[in-house]
Amino acid sequence: MEITLSPLSPSLSKTFFTSLYELADGERIRACLQCGTCSGICPFGYIMKFPPGKMIGALRADIFEQVMKTDSVWMCVSCNACSAFCPSDIPITAALMTRAKEEMLLAGNIPTELQAALENTQRYGNPMGESPRKRSDWTLGITPEVNILGKTRQPVDVLWFVGDYASYHSRMQAATKALVKILNALGVKFGILGPEENSDGDSQRLAGERGLFEMMAQKNGQAFKKYKFNEIITTDPHAFNALKNEYPALGISYPVKHYTQFLNERIEQIKPLLKKEIKARIAYHDPCYLGRVNNIFDEPRALLKAIPGVELVEMSHQGMNSLCCGGGGGGMWLDGFQWEKAHTRLSEWRVREAVAANADILAVACPYEPPRFEDAIKTIQTASQLKVRELAEVLAEAMDL
Repeated sequence: MEITLSPLSPSLSKTFFTSLYELADGERIRACLQCGTCSGICPFGYIMKFPPGKMIGALRADIFEQVMKTDSVWMCVSCNACSAFCPSDIPITAALMTRAKEEMLLAGNIPTELQAALENTQRYGNPMGESPRKRSDWTLGITPEVNILGKTRQPVDVLWFVGDYASYHSRMQAATKALVKILNALGVKFGILGPEENSDGDSQRLAGERGLFEMMAQKNGQAFKKYKFNEIITTDPHAFNALKNEYPALGISYPVKHYTQFLNERIEQIKPLLKKEIKARIAYHDPCYLGRVNNIFDEPRALLKAIPGVELVEMSHQGMNSLCCGGGGGGMWLDGFQWEKAHTRLSEWRVREAVAANADILAVACPYEPPRFEDAIKTIQTASQLKVRELAEVLAEAMDL
């Protein structure tokens, strides 16, 4: 009797390694020097049983199964510091960490709070589980009325992609309304998608849910096609990153700017409108996906410097070396899990730096950040006098709006 031998199944290490080659520059993982820079600069690297460098070592040693038996990867907040400082230019965040999270999801090894955010996104189009019909409720009572394109069908110069937290979060709605006032004061003809807008999906992608990201992108792409506009502005750096760097690969490509870029282009128009002096020392926090990932550092600072009375101060970590708020890459939905592991929050570290810089105001330009930093202030006794302001709020106050 003839015996047929089945070929050996490839190990997880080999199949995982091969899958990285399907991602942009993923093959660069072979250039790893094992220098440890990625693990050292990772804010939670000291907590992880397998920080990025050790994960690559496990791949090379053909023991990646051991990595998947831990929950280390969920400490990654996708801040991109590892990628930014890697001497071999390996896309550690976009390739290694994101793919590892995909494997964890496929294995069902996922923290409950993240699972809930992903399920909400699939069901409601946003991670908070809010009704899509309520996405534009923040516009109620605003005069003149905010142009919701599904109602007016009017061509506009600017399509404003408002985003999840800027639309739904009670703390962020004040900043969203402040930006409306600024756009109106500048005479910008803009509109929003309202109920037709879905989550940009970028944080879900970085949390390992590529399929969900693509579903959100396609829905947004279909909505964009319905209307006439010249460019898109976003409130959220994560939405900006998705529309600029990820959507084009799916055939969804439009000129896009973060709102700080858009306003800085009009700074000479804004300066005469800055009627109110704000006497304050302001420390600006660089959001990871505005600064480190997309190299937008100067525009937000230029807007703050233009305000009479403002003294801009820098924290010890700033620019490319900025600390993460802890909200990116699913971190916004992993606070409980990460607290159990680290017994500290990245937002608390950042608040301490603002206090050390003698700042009166911690200015931010990402809707994840005000609630995170304001919660951190409550836990730090020396930070009681520090105020957190979204940049649009500071500008609107200086314009006396």
